[in-house]
Amino acid sequence: MSTEVRVPALGESVTEATVATWFKKPGDAVEVDEMLCELETDKVTVEVPSPSAGTLGEIVVAEGETVGPDALLATIAAGGAAAAPAKAEAAPAAAESIDIPVPSLGESVTEATVATWYKKVGDSVEADEMIAELETDKVSVEVPAPQAGTITAIHIAEGDTVAAGGILAAMSSGGAAAAPAAAAPAAPAAAPAASGKDVENAPSANKLMAEKGIDPSSVSGSGRDGRIMKEDVMNAVAKPAAAAPAAPRAPVSADDAVREERVKMTRLRQTIARRLKDAQNTAAMLTTYNEVDMKAVMDLRNKYKAEFEKKHGVRLGFMSFFTKACIHALKEVPEVNAEIDGTDVVYKKFVHMGVAAGTPTGLVVPVIRDADQMSFAGIEKEIGKMGKKARDGKLSMAEMQGGTFTISNGGVYGSLMSSPILNPPQSGILGMHKIQDRPVVVNGEIVIRPMMYLALSYDHRIVDGKGAVTFLVRVKEALEDPQRLLMDL
Repeated sequence: MSTEVRVPALGESVTEATVATWFKKPGDAVEVDEMLCELETDKVTVEVPSPSAGTLGEIVVAEGETVGPDALLATIAAGGAAAAPAKAEAAPAAAESIDIPVPSLGESVTEATVATWYKKVGDSVEADEMIAELETDKVSVEVPAPQAGTITAIHIAEGDTVAAGGILAAMSSGGAAAAPAAAAPAAPAAAPAASGKDVENAPSANKLMAEKGIDPSSVSGSGRDGRIMKEDVMNAVAKPAAAAPAAPRAPVSADDAVREERVKMTRLRQTIARRLKDAQNTAAMLTTYNEVDMKAVMDLRNKYKAEFEKKHGVRLGFMSFFTKACIHALKEVPEVNAEIDGTDVVYKKFVHMGVAAGTPTGLVVPVIRDADQMSFAGIEKEIGKMGKKARDGKLSMAEMQGGTFTISNGGVYGSLMSSPILNPPQSGILGMHKIQDRPVVVNGEIVIRPMMYLALSYDHRIVDGKGAVTFLVRVKEALEDPQRLLMDL
C-alpha cells in the first residue's frame, strides 16, 4: 500500500509552483511530517512534509519542474521506516502527537512570517502559553499552545513564510514521551547534502541567474541554509545601480563592511513601502496647507480637562477636537470622504476615522468606526484603546480596515510641516503638526499665539481644489471657534 504526496495549499491566486529541492531520494526512509521537498512560488517557499512514515517510492516531479495545486509529487510505500516504531513498543505509547497550526490571520491574509520562536524542540509548555509570534502585512499574531505537553518538532523556522492554515510545529501531550520525536527536526537540517555554504540553489534561481548573467556570489540567499531563491535573484536584478559601482568601492569594502548592518525588511515595513508607493502611482495626489490658531482649543481644554477626566475616566486630548472638526468639514465636502471604485465614486454616509499611530515596527492606522456618532469622551476612549493595541502589536486586521478618512499627527514627533501620503482607497488625509508660538496679526495688532500648520493631501481625481481648500478652512474655523461644532455651523 502506498501513500500519495501532493502539492499542499499554495495560497489564494497562486496557480503553480516549481520543485526547488528534493531532500530525499527514492528508497530513503521517512518519518511522518519529515520534510520531503521544497516548492517555490512567485511569492513564497513552501515545504512539503511527509504525510506518513515509510519509504520514499517514485518521485513524479523532478527538481526544476512546475506543478499545479494538488498535483502528485511522489509516493511513499508503507514499511521501512514505519517498522522502526514497532521495536519501541515497550516505550510509553500514550503520547498523542498534536499539530500546531497557524491561527486565523484575518480576512484576505494568506500568509505570515515566523518572527520569533519562544520555545524550542524538547521544551515543555502549558496550555495557552505563547510559543511563537507571527508577522503579517499589518499585525503580529501570537501562537498559543493548544494544550500542555512538549514541543516535538518545529516545521517553520524564524524568518520563513507559512501559508494561512499551515502547520507550524508539532507537540506531544505525553511529556517525556515526546523525546523520540525530537529527531524529526534534524531531517530538514541534514537535507542539503552539501555542507557549509555549498548548498544547492533553487533551479529556477540558477536559470534566471544564467539568463541575466548574474554571479551567484553577488546574490544574498533567503532560502534554507542560505539557498538562493528566484525572488532573491529578482531583487538583485531590480537593483542594478547598486551592483554597478561595486568595483570602485572594492578597496574600502572590507573596512566598510564591518560598519554596516544588513537587516531584512519586516513584512509590515515591506507592505508600508508598497502601499505608499502605490498611493503615489495611482492617485493624482496634491496637498493644500493652512494654519490654525490653537488658543481657543487650548483654553477650552485647560478649563474642562480635570472635570472631563473625573467624569469620563479619560483625558481630554487634541485628537477628539480634530476628529470632530474633520467630521464637521466632511459633511460639507463629502467628496473628501469618498473613494473611487472603477468608474464610480462611492460617497460614504458615515465616518470611519483612521488615526495613524507610530509603533516600534512601523506605522499602522487603526480605525474609529462611526466616529460621527460619538461624543468627545467616546472618541478619546476609542483612540486610547486603539493606541494601546497598536503599541502592543495586538491590532487585528479588521480594526485597520474600512477607514474613510485619516488623521496623522506628526506634531508628536516635532514635525513643523509635511505632506502626508494618502491611505488608499481613501481620498483625503489631514496632517497635524507641532504647536509653536508665533507672532500673528489679530485685530490689527501683533500678538504671540500657539499656531499649527495643517496639511490636507487629497486625490485630485475626485476632489477639486475648491473642495480641498473649503474642507481645510472649515477645520480651521471649527478649531479656532469650537462653539461652531455645537451649533453645527
